[in-house]
Amino acid sequence: MKKEVFNICGMCTVRCSIKVDVEDGMVKWIEGSPSDPGMAGRLCAKGSAGIAMLYDYERPQHPLIREGARGEGKWRKATWDEALDFIADKLKAIIEKHGARAVALSDRGGPFRDLHRSFLRALGSPNYLNHDATCARNTQHASISLFGSGRKTFNYDYSRCKHVVLYGRNVLESMRVKNANIIMDLLERGGKITYIDVRAAGTAMKATRFWMIRPGTDYALNLGIIHTILKDKLYDKKFVDTWVSGLRELEDFVSPYTPEWASQETGIPASEIIEFTREIAEAAPAVIFHPGWLTARYKDSFYASRTAYILNVLMGSLEAPGGLIFQKGPGDAGGKGLNALLDTIPKPEDKRVDGCGWKHKQFEAGPGLMQLFYKALLDEDPYPVKGYIVFRHDPLLSLPDPEVQKKALDKLDLLVAIDANYSETAWYADVLLPSATYLEKSSVLCTGKGLKPSFRMREKTIDPHTNAKADWWIFKSLAERMGVGEYFKFDDVEDFWKFQLEGTGVSVEDMKKKGMVSLTDKPIWWDRMKDLKFKTPSGKIELVSSHLEACGLESFKPYKSPAKPKEGTFRLAFGRSPVHTHGSTMNNPYLHEIMPENTLWINTGEAGKLDIKNKDQVRVTAADGSHSGTIQAMVTDLIHPETVFMVHGFGRKIPWQTRGYNRGLADYRFETGLLDVYDEAGGGIALMECTVSVEPE
Repeated sequence: MKKEVFNICGMCTVRCSIKVDVEDGMVKWIEGSPSDPGMAGRLCAKGSAGIAMLYDYERPQHPLIREGARGEGKWRKATWDEALDFIADKLKAIIEKHGARAVALSDRGGPFRDLHRSFLRALGSPNYLNHDATCARNTQHASISLFGSGRKTFNYDYSRCKHVVLYGRNVLESMRVKNANIIMDLLERGGKITYIDVRAAGTAMKATRFWMIRPGTDYALNLGIIHTILKDKLYDKKFVDTWVSGLRELEDFVSPYTPEWASQETGIPASEIIEFTREIAEAAPAVIFHPGWLTARYKDSFYASRTAYILNVLMGSLEAPGGLIFQKGPGDAGGKGLNALLDTIPKPEDKRVDGCGWKHKQFEAGPGLMQLFYKALLDEDPYPVKGYIVFRHDPLLSLPDPEVQKKALDKLDLLVAIDANYSETAWYADVLLPSATYLEKSSVLCTGKGLKPSFRMREKTIDPHTNAKADWWIFKSLAERMGVGEYFKFDDVEDFWKFQLEGTGVSVEDMKKKGMVSLTDKPIWWDRMKDLKFKTPSGKIELVSSHLEACGLESFKPYKSPAKPKEGTFRLAFGRSPVHTHGSTMNNPYLHEIMPENTLWINTGEAGKLDIKNKDQVRVTAADGSHSGTIQAMVTDLIHPETVFMVHGFGRKIPWQTRGYNRGLADYRFETGLLDVYDEAGGGIALMECTVSVEPE
């Protein structure tokens, strides 16, 4: 028997729309959904490898309970009832002794969070966290400081853009398939890309301009560009006069930061900065300065991201075709949004353990900050946390200094991992619950915001062929054991879908037809001179931020030049490959075959000084000498002399993952001492404030 199922890919965080062909209960083919014009059958390597993940015998097959020491790899198989009872008993004991606030849960974020966040709230704990301290927290807080709302306020209209400016936002290798196609079309119709990075990543190969910037100087470049725009009156005066406060203060601040000064910091010629600024002004408002996706880089990345947003504001590119578009939701289309279980459960009264929103008022409370959570774990201040559920998240791989993290995790009475992979954190857990893959489970419905808002569905294509379970079933079963099952009244996921859709005018049957329902036929635009909505106290774009000022932080931070590495040492940069998703696919049978390990990019001139030749084995050592390892060198002119680079996620230490085990090096193991180094205004961990030494092996 054959069938087609519309689904949402789960191989990375892009979540492309896909169509899955199933025959006799087996997945035979995956392609981009033909009902989505941006996909039209297209899919990346990761998406195509979903079948390999599904049928990989080296993924978790059944619940496991630890028998030896944490991380020792000694487990025993357990039934679901046994594992869930074990977890529930431990959680009840923790709550009885320390209160519900002693339980925390973290995830990778995304649109499918309602049930597990509801489980934590039903217990009575405020301590939900996600991965964003190692990703876009600086961008999030930069957006809040200017507009009063976060980074997801906007999307990017690449289809009509004339000039895209990207700071290490490697769009053609991060493989947002739809966006990559649109950006290639942009180039074909004469649009421009300026790509700014410490190395010539894949996007640089297609860019019309590539600036190999000195690491840690993105903020300096932006200050030089803003100086030129204001000095030469190249900004959109009508837009700025209507919506912006604090322009005079910005002019005063940037007056010393000339293009000539910026050139000395960045290595980019002043004449090129001036020429670029004039090009941008001619293309405005169809201009995008991307404020960053992964901005957990330097100690001033918040201000680099904030000034990128300011450049968009000066160009008047907000709610302009080809610029930054306000995300529209169901309400903007005259409809009702999806119902959320989380909204039916009283909010916990306890303050967050990481201090976000109260002790650290500059940081929004929602997902918190993982580095502050670890500090609270170690210090048991302001109160102890003894139970931690890690759902689809691998902090030991994504945050710096895993050995320090383990010391914090050892303060726990219970560490539970729920995952479809053997993550580094799962290997250190007390209990591992195997989550079904995205092809074997249905998820909660989600909302797609944009010019044409929609509802989207992930419907399982086949039943789990192992003993893995869907996430909704796991959290419902735990809730019932914890005595809060009254909030989880649905019997199956379709019952929950009906609850979500109640009052929207959309049915489950409507959703199943194509996997999505658009809520409007025409794109929704606001009048950019009359109808924009900013959630700041003033109702304007605040260059001088009332939020930052109230928190004792500067709206315009004086630039501080980064120190140059000593001879033979380099700043360690990391990034991604179009083949792999961070650290979750290194053991995938298909993707491992394409890229089995990473290499170390090193500048040709610097390699010559060290007598290192291309493909030589080299030894990389952490600044404090605590960690070292060998890797193949990739000697190239396409990286800044102060920097070396490796793709993130390799160097896995889980022996049951035989393909990825000990292949390549793990950048995060060299980031010793960085768990407490972060941008104090934005909260992003400064992952690239890391130096290593390199020598021939």
